[in-house]
Amino acid sequence: MSDPLLRAVGLTRHFRIGGLLSPKTLHAVDDVDLEIGRGEIVALVGESGSGKSTIARLLARIYRPTSGEIWFEGREITNLRTRRQRLAYASDVPMVFQDPFSSINPAYRISHAIQRGIKLHRRELSREQRRVEALRVLDAVGLVPAEETFRKFPHELSGGQRQRVGFAQALAFRPKLIIADEPVSMLDVSIRVGVLNLMNELRAQQGVSFLYITHDIASARYVADRVLVMYGGHLVEEGPTEDVLARPKHPYTQLLVAAVPDPRAPLGLADAADTGEPPRVVDPSEGCRFAPRCPLAVDICRTVTPVRRELGPGRLAACHLAEPDELKESAA
Repeated sequence: MSDPLLRAVGLTRHFRIGGLLSPKTLHAVDDVDLEIGRGEIVALVGESGSGKSTIARLLARIYRPTSGEIWFEGREITNLRTRRQRLAYASDVPMVFQDPFSSINPAYRISHAIQRGIKLHRRELSREQRRVEALRVLDAVGLVPAEETFRKFPHELSGGQRQRVGFAQALAFRPKLIIADEPVSMLDVSIRVGVLNLMNELRAQQGVSFLYITHDIASARYVADRVLVMYGGHLVEEGPTEDVLARPKHPYTQLLVAAVPDPRAPLGLADAADTGEPPRVVDPSEGCRFAPRCPLAVDICRTVTPVRRELGPGRLAACHLAEPDELKESAA
């Protein structure tokens, strides 16, 4: 990707835990490189505790990185100094949070929820212009008639409608990238597709890029152009969505795909044993963090941390045993 919208290089976040007598370090995110293009939907996939939400909060500048850099539109924004710079970046890269029931203040109408953000981030607009803009974004996310939704309180909306309000709040800033952290995980299955379709519509109509964070690899297949797979704070695989899910290189990705009831899923590790041990991320030792669960692990996996390497066009994986496409083709 020659000119990505957002790029993270060596992104790392550690948390100190334990008391003075037994200090320990939790490695939430370790040395992550990622890129998001303009008008692209990228899915960040992994199970709970893999570091996905920490990545989201780092990119949104809610957390400060322990080390590494974040670049947006060719400018480093890791350590923005002024309030104006921070507000400008928050307008360009807002977040939509997981819980639609706690992300909106229940004491105020939807009009307040949207106009408050517009007043903070777009000070040039008058009161009437803020109202017009709020109605515009409500209509853009499918909450019609917008005037009716504008006057409602959050308790009068369903979970799916509240999540659409979250997208409307973000859209009111005229963003370039929206970070959507598990936006459908708390919604009924029947309305999840509507929210995923909304992301595609906003990308097509408004040109907005998305980082879609999820533990559901099936929804990633539905909506994303590229998939990034995380495990234990490491980015273990990435590539075009259909390619990654049809031919997963990393054993963890293979197990994720095998767990989805899909007749098109590749065979291989579907019946392999998974010990289910959580990754060790508190003062971890060298080696692959997936090795304790990996049915293919060998000695080197337990002693040497694998680095991500290119295995095909746009395909990268951090696995000692993963083979490039040309080797598999020649062996066949």
